[in-house]
Amino acid sequence: MIPLEYMPPLMFGGLVLFMLIGFPVAFSLLALGLAFGIVSIELGFFGVNYLQAVPQRIFGNVLANDLLLAIPFFTFMGAILEKCGLAEEMLDSMGQLFGPIRGGLGYSVIIVGFILGAITGTVAAQVITMTMISLPVMMRYGYNMRYTTGVLAASGTITQLVPPSLVLVVLADQLRTPTASADVGSMYLGAWGPSLVQISLFALYTFILSRIKPAWVPALPKEARTLHGWTLWKKCLRGIIPSAVLIFMVLGTMMLGIATPTESGAMGALGAVILAVLRSKEFTRRDKIVFRAGMLCLAAAALIGALFYTTEIGVSAAAMPFLRAALVVVYLVIVWLLIRASRMRELHDLIVQGYQSTMRLTSMVVFILIGSTCFSVVFLGVDGGLWVEHLFASLPGGWIGFLIVVNLFIFFLAFFLDFFEIAFIVVPMIAPVAQKVLTPVLVESMGSVEAAAPAALVWFGVMLCVNMQTSFMHPPFGFALFYLRGVAPKEVKSSDIYWGALPWVGLQIIMVVLVIAFPQMVTGLLDKGVASTPSEGLVIESPMSEENRQGDEEAPQLHFSTEDDKK
Repeated sequence: MIPLEYMPPLMFGGLVLFMLIGFPVAFSLLALGLAFGIVSIELGFFGVNYLQAVPQRIFGNVLANDLLLAIPFFTFMGAILEKCGLAEEMLDSMGQLFGPIRGGLGYSVIIVGFILGAITGTVAAQVITMTMISLPVMMRYGYNMRYTTGVLAASGTITQLVPPSLVLVVLADQLRTPTASADVGSMYLGAWGPSLVQISLFALYTFILSRIKPAWVPALPKEARTLHGWTLWKKCLRGIIPSAVLIFMVLGTMMLGIATPTESGAMGALGAVILAVLRSKEFTRRDKIVFRAGMLCLAAAALIGALFYTTEIGVSAAAMPFLRAALVVVYLVIVWLLIRASRMRELHDLIVQGYQSTMRLTSMVVFILIGSTCFSVVFLGVDGGLWVEHLFASLPGGWIGFLIVVNLFIFFLAFFLDFFEIAFIVVPMIAPVAQKVLTPVLVESMGSVEAAAPAALVWFGVMLCVNMQTSFMHPPFGFALFYLRGVAPKEVKSSDIYWGALPWVGLQIIMVVLVIAFPQMVTGLLDKGVASTPSEGLVIESPMSEENRQGDEEAPQLHFSTEDDKK
């Protein structure tokens, strides 16, 4: 007979074995969960009725989970923006803007990667698009091949950290404990600080390289800089302004409390289609007139709202008909643009491809979630949660030792597993321990235990997100390197791709260390709590002492009285 304490490590070891064999993750999790569930029933660790929790959690936490609806919306948005021409124009204009300085093309790739990361959220689309556009240009002007491949791959993986990252959505769903949770909005707020710092690290590395080895990152020759003055700035703004509007539609509406993550994702998908229509070659003069009329009505609606809105009654009754008329025109213009999108042949095919890629990714996520749900239910039934807690809570070095071991564990898992698999398998096991270990660290800065508990989960989640970026950059298994290899010309050696990735993986590891050392980088924008102190003159009395309560099944009643009442 197998002892109960052996079951959790056996389950985890079996999962590792299946991973090494190469069996699909979703079916590995499902098969292990059902097999160990049958064994546990036979050994009497739990009854048959316990497994009823599996279908209940699948329907309740997977199929009925509104938060996961944001994943197909963000995926579709990224698929549309991948080929609408926005990336090409931004890379060309930014390359011209930074061209006169050493490493200018590298700076432009980093900045455009950051902007695209804030509107696409998909690594594959970003790496492929930026490589196809920028790699030939950087090769033509003599950029070092290892730097070139490294900066393209690293700037593509930054999308994992920059909101609205799919990784942050998935981690927010998985970072739940019985007493706290990390919502998507908090994860997005917490990720902004590390995102900006990581971009600064990339730019700093490029700057240092331009001083140490200037021949690696030369400035563009004068004859290559064809745009100057207002013409150059106009082209830059043509890419930046639509991106800023789309970022506000996705992130701004959520941060202001106007939309939920799912609703903001839907707005982003709609905005991506409209942006693709506006940039299409089939966008006619009549379409431009209709679009400008819609923009004027939208501006009029915003002006009416600003002038006639009051907190007591909202928009005044006199201005309401004009506001409604303006919004009706805006909606009709949106419908017109969507109809035009369906009739533009090239864009129609692009939308169909976006639907197909979205369906494949969403199906993969759902199947992994179903498998991980079955595995986790059985794992908890054999006291797997206690096993993980004892395993990590007894580490030397306190909370710092815990974070070091967990990050090393995730770093090496990323050699073999995708971030979806890590998030669905490992994170739910470690989240309760992380909350217990990290909450005391944040109590002073957050003001109360109630605010520190979810902040600890957000801190932990953003830290894992920074760490899991390396899963796309690990030689030789990094997917970003595979994407780059697939679209790079034959003269680009695979050894240059792998060696070029190593410095950027080092920068990502430095970022993990910075997030551990400075949690305020993540928690600085989160809501602070108030230290829980008893109100003045308020006394909470218990009718029985601790000794008298022992063995008493009835819960004690608390009596509230002031000092004056007692006198």
